[in-house]
Amino acid sequence: MSGKPVVRMAELEIDPDTIETYRALLTEEIEASVALEDGVISLNAVAIKDHPNKIRILEVYADRQAYEAHLQTPHFLKYKTETSGMVTSLTLIDVDPIVMRAKP
Repeated sequence: MSGKPVVRMAELEIDPDTIETYRALLTEEIEASVALEDGVISLNAVAIKDHPNKIRILEVYADRQAYEAHLQTPHFLKYKTETSGMVTSLTLIDVDPIVMRAKP
């Protein structure tokens, strides 16, 4: 992996009637991505308190190539296909990291 890390914030709104199914599919996709893709540094999903259908995902990839490869994986394509009718709003925001640290 080479180049500058790609860091994005995804802001999603999910149809409230599908939230449990959506969460299960998101969990499956994140677990597979982190386990199987060397270029996926971290994926963290949270819901806005008192608004469980408003999901935020912080995505960190080693570089642009890792991000582009992620978009073509079977687990990501399954997630996109199976959740397409559940997502009522999606905004992808490229961000510049200031400080990002995690314990091993």
